[in-house]
Amino acid sequence: MSTGDADPVAAAPFVLVERELPIATVTLNRPRELNALSEPLVVALMTALSELDGDREVRAIVLGGDEHVFAAGADVKQMAATDPIDFAFSGYVERWDELRAIATPLIAAVSGFCLGGGCELAMACDLVIASETAQFGQPETGVGIIPGAGGTQRLVRAIGKAKAMDVILTGRRLDAWEAERAGLVARVVAREAWLREAQAVARTVAAQAPIAQRLAKQAVDRAADVGLAAGLQLERQALYLAFASADAREGLTAFVERREPTWSWT
Repeated sequence: MSTGDADPVAAAPFVLVERELPIATVTLNRPRELNALSEPLVVALMTALSELDGDREVRAIVLGGDEHVFAAGADVKQMAATDPIDFAFSGYVERWDELRAIATPLIAAVSGFCLGGGCELAMACDLVIASETAQFGQPETGVGIIPGAGGTQRLVRAIGKAKAMDVILTGRRLDAWEAERAGLVARVVAREAWLREAQAVARTVAAQAPIAQRLAKQAVDRAADVGLAAGLQLERQALYLAFASADAREGLTAFVERREPTWSWT
């Protein structure tokens, strides 16, 4: 129980987790700071995602902020007060690599500002569902740094070099519709539907065969990192693994028998 002098907002958890099986929703929870991605928030986020990833009942995860902001970037106040050597050895940026280990499909629900580290966080997800109010950008060069949590790499892969250079070097923002046309966003939805639609997409994803989903996600993720021949080889290996699963037998049989499949994770 809080005392009369305590600040309940300051004492609140950095992320909120809600399970509505077979999906879970993770919400960034620093509203006063526009969900600035401080080190404690990033640690809490990675811990929550890792725990959900280990729960086989959770087959898709939605990651969101609130209707006004997904995340407005890194915690600039914290960075400004940090010694450069301490920053280099803090492990803050390296913690972001943990996102690559999340095998459960991860869906970003973006409404409002999605800037800097927020944009990098959304790009690290598998799908981005955006409200028509969403704005994406990488404004780091305006404060003397560069995108350092994947922005210079993932943005190029998502929208191409020319537009990525425009966004990063000028600091301009992409609205939801331009982001969708460029390939950064999968779907744009009505302002009031951003979270509901992302959760609906997550339930659709969760209804598919879980082993096949993870193998497909892995193959798509590797497509940007390897040449076509290597990618096709990886795809075939993933196909053979999926085909050997009991879930494949169940899915194929259910299709022939015109019934809904029951997945067993085997």
